[in-house]
Amino acid sequence: MLSAKSLFMEILDNDESFRLFCSIAASGETQGGWENSRIAALIPEEERALAPKVARHGADEDKHGRIFRALLKKRGLRPVDVPRETDYTLLLEQHGIGLAHDKLRRDEQLTVPDIIVYLAHSRVTEQRAAEQMALLRRLFDDHPEVGRAVRMIAEDEDNHLAYCHEELLRLARAGHGRSIQRALRECAHAEIRVHRDVSLAVMGHMGRILGWSRARTALVGAGIHATYGYERAGGWRRMVSLSMPERRNALGGPATPEPAPEYA
Repeated sequence: MLSAKSLFMEILDNDESFRLFCSIAASGETQGGWENSRIAALIPEEERALAPKVARHGADEDKHGRIFRALLKKRGLRPVDVPRETDYTLLLEQHGIGLAHDKLRRDEQLTVPDIIVYLAHSRVTEQRAAEQMALLRRLFDDHPEVGRAVRMIAEDEDNHLAYCHEELLRLARAGHGRSIQRALRECAHAEIRVHRDVSLAVMGHMGRILGWSRARTALVGAGIHATYGYERAGGWRRMVSLSMPERRNALGGPATPEPAPEYA
């Protein structure tokens, strides 16, 4: 019987599929770290109080990239090049979601509308990340190889999502509500399409590595399309709602301790 746990266990137990999975994850987290560090450096004067939180967000993403690379190293594996069609961060940028990398590479101060775009993008993508890590935590919380990594990353993703809610609500109270809702909707509609396409591409690669039958590949693909159908019909709304989180000032304190190299 095909289940989320059996699917992920199959990927985890095979060196080549595990190698691809961790390489894709590490690449995306590292890219997110760079984006946040650049945004922190370019924040406009009226939002300078936000800069340490954005920097903390970036530091967490960098840490996650190192965690995934450490998991590979522990198994004696090297990262592989990430296939372009599986690059979630790149494809979101190509769809005009978030701040363009060309803008971030320039040493020009961002504007408040830019910060709204950044936070809306983060609100949507951190929803996805938090949900995915919550699933992995349910499945592998006590796994001897990846359990600690999953718990650490899941905790950080929950903090990131709480931070996005709180900061967007602050900006909404300052009069930016319409701009925020527009940015959230645009991002959510694009993200669900990109997530579908990336999921199909990733599972296509996994199926070839693991030698899946056509029927098994079709079943996995049908599940991905069903998820997209639900999200297109209304599931996307969970990505654009805003509510004050229980975790207040989630990124305002010290970062979580850096894990030892052998933590995994």
